[in-house]
Amino acid sequence: MNIGSEADPRLTLELAAQGFVRPAPGAIDWLPTPALDSSWKSFADSWNRLGLDRYMADGGRYRRRRHAALAITPDAIARKPHQPHFQSRDYNQLNGDVQRWFEPMEDALTDSPMMQQLLRGATLCFEGAGESAAAAHWHVELHQFRIETTAQSPGRPTPEGMHRDGVDWVLVMLVDRLNADEGVTEIQIADRPEIDRFTLAAPGDAVLLDDHRVMHGVTPIRPIDADRPAYRDVFVATWRAEGSG
Repeated sequence: MNIGSEADPRLTLELAAQGFVRPAPGAIDWLPTPALDSSWKSFADSWNRLGLDRYMADGGRYRRRRHAALAITPDAIARKPHQPHFQSRDYNQLNGDVQRWFEPMEDALTDSPMMQQLLRGATLCFEGAGESAAAAHWHVELHQFRIETTAQSPGRPTPEGMHRDGVDWVLVMLVDRLNADEGVTEIQIADRPEIDRFTLAAPGDAVLLDDHRVMHGVTPIRPIDADRPAYRDVFVATWRAEGSG
């Protein structure tokens, strides 16, 4: 599938200038608009079929996920054979240096028009914000996360703390929040002491990150009503130029 040739200049300029950008809801045509998109329900429903993450070194059983790896070139988006997710302890001191095999993402999700449009748009944005990445071949990893919480056990979206992912670019998009409070995203740009804080609150809210310049994390979530299920569903995708690591 062709991924096009132009990026939104407003997005790329802001991303290049400050290291992260939060697109305004409805302002970018490649980001889903859940209230208007008839295919959003089937996209979001796939988060109800995630397996338990059994690799949590903190012993937690609050995270569910699926994973997929893709190759994105100027001409195509192609799924790679299922493979483990690996991060060194330089980037993930909690769960690093382990090959983590998660259940594969469903083909219907990775092949869906919504996913393909999302990946095409984000790729063009990242290439537009980079210095010399326009013709790059990308290794892209997709992650579905559900973080669950109870009154007795806060859910930790980033148990490793503020971190980088060890890639080039990152996209984070909220899929759903059910009865979940807090979960504040924190961003720290290299060489700047201030921390930007904001909450991905509505389905489709997103942030794009330059992983070389930005550390990020999310505060624990807690249930609003202790007697009801509570969780936070997020889609994360990372881009690494092939041959860069």
